[in-house]
Amino acid sequence: MVLKAADVHPLGYPTVEAVVRMGKKLETATNGRLTIQMFPSMQLGGEKEMIEQAQLGALQIARISVGAVGPVVDDVNVFNMPFVFRNSKHMEKVIDGEIGDELLAKISANEKTGLIALCWMNAGSRNIYNNKRPIRTMADLKGLKVRMMGNPLFVDTMNALGGNGVALGFDQVFSSMQTGVVDGAENNPPSFMAQNHYQVAKYFTMTEHLIIPELLVFSRISWQKLSPEDQALIKKLSKETQAEQRVLWYEAENAAIER
Repeated sequence: MVLKAADVHPLGYPTVEAVVRMGKKLETATNGRLTIQMFPSMQLGGEKEMIEQAQLGALQIARISVGAVGPVVDDVNVFNMPFVFRNSKHMEKVIDGEIGDELLAKISANEKTGLIALCWMNAGSRNIYNNKRPIRTMADLKGLKVRMMGNPLFVDTMNALGGNGVALGFDQVFSSMQTGVVDGAENNPPSFMAQNHYQVAKYFTMTEHLIIPELLVFSRISWQKLSPEDQALIKKLSKETQAEQRVLWYEAENAAIER
């Protein structure tokens, strides 16, 4: 069985590389019976499309943002609130503990998601960037149209900070900044570099207003077709991937900030 996996980011990006490595381990452990085929760089659409395909069983594995799950599993929105974590290390302690496990179980148990939550992934901190002016105080955000992920909580956060939050798909950010539909966006440093957003946004401010872990999810329909042994193996490898991705993440984050 070939398990299709998708991500919005390019090959080599920490979340993509972590899943590629997981695929190699899975192939070895099952003597080639189970393999993972990765579709990076939004080949299968943005996160919304990936979730829909996973719900239908057309895609098995997707790396998605917690922001996209919040509207369905309300408990997860606790991670979507601004300034909940002091820093990334604080966030890691929470997702590695009981709270992280409890939320993964809630996502998996909720029939509406159509997904099995495998593990968490580090996505660093989200920071504001724009093409108008440096953001040094909250007053600098006034009047700026800033792209946010499509969760009302994120739009409300930007509005509360004084900006004008605009919900847009990740695949529309570059062109929207280029054409002036929005003045800026917010994301982590590796995404800012990997998606070439630095070409259309001159000012980057380390606001760290959101520190949101990401999810690796499996299609529930496809999951139910696996044997209990295969399910257990995938869960075990997922936990290893959670730790491996973290190492890759900090390397990429430091390199992006340096650049």
